[in-house]
Amino acid sequence: MGHLYRVWNGELSLEKAFWEWAVAGGLAVNLLSSALFLVLMLNDQLIAAVIVGYGFSIPYNLLVTVGVWRSAEQYPGEQRWAELAKLVTVIGMILLSVT
Repeated sequence: MGHLYRVWNGELSLEKAFWEWAVAGGLAVNLLSSALFLVLMLNDQLIAAVIVGYGFSIPYNLLVTVGVWRSAEQYPGEQRWAELAKLVTVIGMILLSVT
């Protein structure tokens, strides 16, 4: 839980929050939850599919979006990178949440 707390509070470097948590973690969580969703749907488990499909990915996507945003606010480098990380994360997490 300590890692999740650090992500949520923006205590990670922007690079770590974005590349490890948003990009790599986001793809892993969302691909896994989508695969489980499809398997459950094919087995006529609609309620379980919705819970698995959205119950894991949406909270994760929200956590990561807030974490990247907060890390970007503290980024000491060029602000264009911080703003780009915010934009890409918000768009990416919205797309991953609705697909």
